[in-house]
Amino acid sequence: MQKLEEFKEDINKCSKCGLCQSVCPVYKITGNDCAVSRGKFVMLDGVLKGDLKLNKNINKYLDLCLKCGKCADFCPSGIDVCKIFETAKYQYAKNTLTGKIIFFLESKFVFGNLINIFKIITKPFRKQTKGKTHNCLKLLYFKGCVNNLCPSTDIHLNKIFKNCDIEIIEKDFDCCGQPFLSSGNLERFEQVKKHNLKIIENSEFDYILTDCASCESTLKQYMNAKFINIGELINKKGLKFKFPKPVKVTFHKPCHLKDDKFLIPLLNNCDNVQYIQMEDYDSCCGFGGEFAIKNHKISNAISREKAENIIKTGTDYVITTCPGCILGLIQGLNGYKNRPQIVSLIDFLNKANF
Repeated sequence: MQKLEEFKEDINKCSKCGLCQSVCPVYKITGNDCAVSRGKFVMLDGVLKGDLKLNKNINKYLDLCLKCGKCADFCPSGIDVCKIFETAKYQYAKNTLTGKIIFFLESKFVFGNLINIFKIITKPFRKQTKGKTHNCLKLLYFKGCVNNLCPSTDIHLNKIFKNCDIEIIEKDFDCCGQPFLSSGNLERFEQVKKHNLKIIENSEFDYILTDCASCESTLKQYMNAKFINIGELINKKGLKFKFPKPVKVTFHKPCHLKDDKFLIPLLNNCDNVQYIQMEDYDSCCGFGGEFAIKNHKISNAISREKAENIIKTGTDYVITTCPGCILGLIQGLNGYKNRPQIVSLIDFLNKANF
């Protein structure tokens, strides 16, 4: 487990240029310099020098972060911003009562068994995934926690790919680890990482199939494998969809979705679908998991800005590829009359005739 002291050089690499201000969704709402990377680095530098203590006040500002990664993407110094904050949160939380309680709730005994219980409860409602065929494309499906709770994704997946020459392989994966990184529970993250890597090493496949941008982004932090998301797979197989009546759609690009090139070709293969790109379609939805709980007013304000851009499109559906983003969009659109339906990509395509 790394310690904050090991990031001293990276923290000092921050030139305080302020470029992070231009991309941070929290700063745009609050104007608080402690919300952006450079402000947090000033505080953590003080901790490393012994001028400040890593206390609840500093942790409050560490929590003032959506983990969207935009500051890291735009950092001219190439600083791994999120990793530094995760390490600082771990060092603080592991020594506090609140942190110990959260770590217990996220343990395999509690969180892991809860997911397993839902797997058992929902199993009768799930369709068996497509079996093996000769010389087919082998896809190791990382279902993710949300899809383990909701059987509808399995049903839609089998319906959409029923005539494709593919084999969908399911294994007993653990959570990708994103919630644990957000809370600073690095020990639990290393636990699921080790478990998931062992499955990968003992499996034969062509691609790891994902339908959650956050899961894929987290897995790529510790897995060296080829990934393909649902949209990319649909394009690869050349699937076409026909909707019974004309519909207008817009798309929210999750912060953790690095490449959305699959979207336009996919929608072009959908009859009776008109795509309208919303303003700032790739801006954050404001949810960020526990951020929405700890910083609800700020989270809601960011979500409302996103909702206003959605409403302007006048579309029937908002499509996205992250369950967390769906919650953020619901939060923002709450109270609007005649609001569009918010759906995952696979749920939207399931409404078509094919």
